[in-house]
Amino acid sequence: MQVATDPLSATLSALADPTRRAILARLAEGEATVGELAEPFDISLPAVSRHLKVLEAAGLISRGREAQWRPARLEAGPLKDIASWLEHYRRFWDGSFDKMDAYLAELTKGKPHGRKH
Repeated sequence: MQVATDPLSATLSALADPTRRAILARLAEGEATVGELAEPFDISLPAVSRHLKVLEAAGLISRGREAQWRPARLEAGPLKDIASWLEHYRRFWDGSFDKMDAYLAELTKGKPHGRKH
């Protein structure tokens, strides 16, 4: 696996794995231990720990220390950065769909329900 060179690439790389996305979805409900995070998956605790290391390196989670437990918690900053980056493209698509709607309205002007009779 290639090491990401910038925070956005690290975040997107971490999110590319469905198991890591599922872990983040669980952490959105509240912090959890490795054992709690591993419950819904058919993978080993060390495998879950490796996923957590990738998420932590990307800044998507942080790990606490409570006695022998190291609960993980979601960190929203990198997700906010992705949302900001995607906003530019959302505006592009919204504009494209608005243009397509206008074009379709022009094509179907005067025709009931846009159908030819």
